[in-house]
Amino acid sequence: MSQPELEAPIVAVTVYPDRARITRRGSLPLPAGDHQVTIGPLPMGLHPDSVRVGGRGDATVLGVDVVPKRHARTPDASVAALEEERRSLESELAELADADGVQAQLAQFLEQLAQRAGGTYARALATGDADPAGVTAFADSLGERLTAVRRRQRDLVERRGLVTDKLSAVGRRLGELTARREPDRLAAVVSLAVGESDTDVHLELSYVVNGAGWESAYDARLVGEQLSVTWYGLVRQHTGEDWPECELALSTARPSAATKVPELDPWFLDRVRPVPPPRPVPVRARGAAMGGMVHTMAAPAAAMDADEMLAEVVEAPATAEPGVSAVTYRPARPVAVPADGSAHRATVAVVELTAKLDYVTAPVRSPDAHLRATVTNGSAHTLLPGRAAVFHAGEFVGAVPLPVWAPGEEVELALGVDDRVRVERKLVRRTAAKAALGFARRREAEYRTTVANHTPLPARVTVLDQLPVSRDDQITVRETRVEPEPAERTEMGVVTWRLELAPGETKEVRLGVRVEVGKNVELAGWRE
Repeated sequence: MSQPELEAPIVAVTVYPDRARITRRGSLPLPAGDHQVTIGPLPMGLHPDSVRVGGRGDATVLGVDVVPKRHARTPDASVAALEEERRSLESELAELADADGVQAQLAQFLEQLAQRAGGTYARALATGDADPAGVTAFADSLGERLTAVRRRQRDLVERRGLVTDKLSAVGRRLGELTARREPDRLAAVVSLAVGESDTDVHLELSYVVNGAGWESAYDARLVGEQLSVTWYGLVRQHTGEDWPECELALSTARPSAATKVPELDPWFLDRVRPVPPPRPVPVRARGAAMGGMVHTMAAPAAAMDADEMLAEVVEAPATAEPGVSAVTYRPARPVAVPADGSAHRATVAVVELTAKLDYVTAPVRSPDAHLRATVTNGSAHTLLPGRAAVFHAGEFVGAVPLPVWAPGEEVELALGVDDRVRVERKLVRRTAAKAALGFARRREAEYRTTVANHTPLPARVTVLDQLPVSRDDQITVRETRVEPEPAERTEMGVVTWRLELAPGETKEVRLGVRVEVGKNVELAGWRE
C-alpha cells in the first residue's frame, strides 16, 4: 500500500461568526490498488468530526483518519522564515558585540601607547635627542588612529541599535503567531481504493476550525434625507494557518447555536427559607479587595471643477445567497487573511435608504438640539449588530452602536448637536403659599421654552419637558398651564411637543405646575 503526500492548498473559506470551514483541493496520479494519501499540515484546532472528503476520479474513499504529525521545527513557512531571521539577527548582534570589544581594546591600547610615548618623547626633546617634526607626525598619526577607532565604535553602537530594533520587531511578530510556532500539526490520512487502471484523483478536503470569525461594521453617510449604509465584514482569525486569496464567504449562520433545541426546566415554587449566617472567618484568612460634537450643514455647492464632475467611487457589494435560516455573502474579490488576528475588511452590502430628519431637545436637562435621523430598513438585508461610523454631509459625526436591523424595522441615528437651533428654558413664575382644604403648603412654577430655527431649511423640533409625579397621597400635582396642546403625554409626567419651524422662525411652549403638600409632610425631590 502506497502512502503518498498530497499538496492541497486552501481554495475556499466560509467564515461564521465564531468559526470557519476550510476547503482544500489537490490532485495526484495513482496506480491501481489501495493507497493512504496524507493531506497536511492541518491546524491543531480543527474539529475531527467535521472532516469531510470528496472529489473526482476512478477511486473509492474507504475512510479518513486525523492523526498528529510531530515535527522538529514548525512546518509553517512564514514562522520558519521569521525564526531564521531571528537567528540571523542574533548572530549579527553577537558579531557586532565582538567587533565593539575589539575596538574597545584597540582604543585602550592606543591610549596606553600615547601615555608611554608621551613621557619618552618629552625626555628626548628635553635632551635634544628627538626631532620635533617626527614627534608631531607621530602624535598626529596616533590621534587620527584613535579618532578612527572612536568613529568605528559609534558606528557599531548605531548598528547594534538598529539590529536590536529589528530583533524586537521579529520577536513581537513571532509572539503574535504563538500558536503557529508549535511544531506539531495534524494530518488527514485518506484511504483510497483505485480501480483497475491508473488514474488522476482529485480530492477535496473540508474541516471546521475555531479561532476565526467575522463581525459587522458600518459606514452611515447622510446627504440631505438620503442615507447610504455600507455594510462591512471584519474577518479575523488565529487558527494557525494563513488563508491565501481565495473564495471567501461570510455566513450569518451560527453552528454552535443550532446544535440543541431549547427546553424548559420545571418552574418550582417554595416557601422562603432563612439562610444560616456565615461562619466567622479568621482575620488572617480575610483578603482585602481594592478595589459634544458640533454639527454643521454643508454650504451650497459652488461651481464644480473638473475633478468634482467625475463619477464617485462606489463599493462593490457581495453576492447574497439566502438560505433557510441564514444568508451567505460572497465578496466581489478574493481576500487573504493571515493568522495574526488582524481585521480584514470585505464589503458585504450597500443599502440606500430614506431618512426622516428632526431635532430633539430636552431643555430641562440641556439646551442642546440634537439632530436625529429616523430610518426604516427598506432593503432585503437583516443588518447584524455592529458599530456604525456616522457621517453627515461629508463630516464625521461619531460612532454609534447599531442593533440588529431587520427589513421593515425602524431605527434612530443620532447625528450630533446643531447650534443653529437655539433652545432656552426660563422660570417665569414662582410662588409659595399656604394652601387650603387640608393641605399645608402650595408651590407653583411656570416655565417658558423658546425654540429658534437659524438654519436655512425648515426644521421639525421635538421638545421634551416633564411634570413631577407624586409617590405619596399627601402630595398632589396639578397642571396650571400647558401651551400649546402637547402631542403626547405619559403617566410618568413626560410632555412632548412637536414644532414645525420655518427658517428664522421662533416658537415657544409653556408649562405650569402646582404642588400641594399635606400637613406634617416634608417635600423631597422638588427642583426649579
